[in-house]
Amino acid sequence: MPSATFAIINYITFPNHTSLWYTRTSVKSGKIGLMSGSQNSIERLTKRIIKFRDARDWKQFHNPKDVSLSLVLEAGEVMEHFQWKNKEEMEKYIVTNKDEIGEELADVLYWVLLMGYDLKIDVLKALEKKIKKNEDKYPVEKAKGKHTKYNKL
Repeated sequence: MPSATFAIINYITFPNHTSLWYTRTSVKSGKIGLMSGSQNSIERLTKRIIKFRDARDWKQFHNPKDVSLSLVLEAGEVMEHFQWKNKEEMEKYIVTNKDEIGEELADVLYWVLLMGYDLKIDVLKALEKKIKKNEDKYPVEKAKGKHTKYNKL
């Protein structure tokens, strides 16, 4: 008996109002598929990032070490928003500081896209492969409701 395949469409809107569309192409298999709209958005954003960098002649400073350091530093700035806050304080803080948190997340995405471009890595394909790998490492029947590392399940 053939299995039914259908798409559940979701999207993420970034602070600059760019949307990343994604869909789970097969609920039965659990394979993630990204729609062409997301690829076009990522390509468009990456082109803007490269244009921004090249207009300022900054490529000369962008090597994998320094770009990856910038990525980590920006991720640290995301973490600063939550440092030393308990659950209730974080929930309240998020409501009043979404724009600032969004800017830091956008900075992280900026460096991810730039590094992917420079290293000729298709970040969306890499993400799809990583999601599949994690689905295999953390099957629902073993991992649901647990924070145990895959090799201890």
